[in-house]
Amino acid sequence: MIYLKLFWEFIKIGAFTFGGGYAMIPLIEREIVNKYHWLTMEQFTDIIAIAEMTPGPVAINSATFVGYRVAKVWGAVIATTGVILPSFLIIWTIASVFFQFQDNPTIQAAFKGLRPAVLGLIIVAALSISKASILAGYKSLLIVIGTIIALSIFKIHPILVLIICAIIGVVFLR
Repeated sequence: MIYLKLFWEFIKIGAFTFGGGYAMIPLIEREIVNKYHWLTMEQFTDIIAIAEMTPGPVAINSATFVGYRVAKVWGAVIATTGVILPSFLIIWTIASVFFQFQDNPTIQAAFKGLRPAVLGLIIVAALSISKASILAGYKSLLIVIGTIIALSIFKIHPILVLIICAIIGVVFLR
């Protein structure tokens, strides 16, 4: 029964989220943390952090990690399949007809409406994750501020910033 629930939740998440993995985070949180309580918010935040640092799309990585946490290897396979399947089918369908309709004013208007919605989903995900991270203490807030400064002002490579933050975490946040 857990496999069916995992598949159903992740196929819904994959089918109804536009804008990629970051836009999926609020949906994953609502279903996995708030509805089923399969993970705590702290565990969920850790999984998102790991999913962002590992190669591959954050949505697939998140589904794999959540599925594994909930139901081991088969849970990971089923959750990952669930989150991938809708995108695969939608892209396959769109790819076969997109160039025929790309100049259609209705299609263009739909995309103009989806872009700000995707931004909103990403902002909600950022706010949700920031609550769990910043509430961990002032040291975590300093890491957030330092990361923003390192990336936006000093243009330090994101991988280097992640490595430095991991070292800071080991040294100062034990």
